Amino acid sequence: MKKNKLYFLLFILFSNISMSQNIKDKKVLVVWGGWEGHKPELFATHVEKWLISQKADYIINNGLDVYDNYDQLIKYDLIIQSVTMSEISKNQEENLVKAILNGVGIAGAHGGLVDSFRNSTNYQFMIGGQWVSHPGGIIKYKVSMLDDELTKGLSDFEILSEQYYMHYDPNVKIIANTKFNGEVFPWINDVVMPIAWKKTYGKGKVFFISIGHDPDEFMLHKDGWELLTRGFLWAVR
Repeated sequence: MKKNKLYFLLFILFSNISMSQNIKDKKVLVVWGGWEGHKPELFATHVEKWLISQKADYIINNGLDVYDNYDQLIKYDLIIQSVTMSEISKNQEENLVKAILNGVGIAGAHGGLVDSFRNSTNYQFMIGGQWVSHPGGIIKYKVSMLDDELTKGLSDFEILSEQYYMHYDPNVKIIANTKFNGEVFPWINDVVMPIAWKKTYGKGKVFFISIGHDPDEFMLHKDGWELLTRGFLWAVR
């Protein structure tokens, strides 16, 4: 009985947080592509199901051609990107950065956001960081939630995935983190690294979470998925 009451209270809490920003009828652009190893199309599929449930006005695009036209980009309220590596043209980068600067939100996970365009430092400055290593490859590690409006009611969990080591902007607000054990590289033992952050860039909001090497991880770890979707809601204009 007590357990049922707890579940009910958590449900109400989640509902209140989720309803604090409504994505219904908001214009959302989902962009996927790049390295197939991160299964960007599958990530886009999971996101699309959620957008349908939220009654968002969305478009899904495979490739970066949607970044060619600033006048079209600025019409969106949120961009959800899953593009690992790849290359972005100077014009596309300028349009994307300008759109976020002027109020469009951007969000994503894993290499689809923080390892997208390795030669594009203006993009990296906007996102707030860049992947540099994942010691040990696929390993088990702990995700720890920190105190923030987006993490209320969420629990720490263990995950089997790539543990991202990143160079990141000290200006980001870290809302979840992880600790390295130094088994592969002893000199990084006990280094604490962000798992998720939020930040502003001009008038726009940026949300990032580093789990999701396989997008199905979000289906296995409900608190990870909840944090991702709360990040979408937070970042939307």
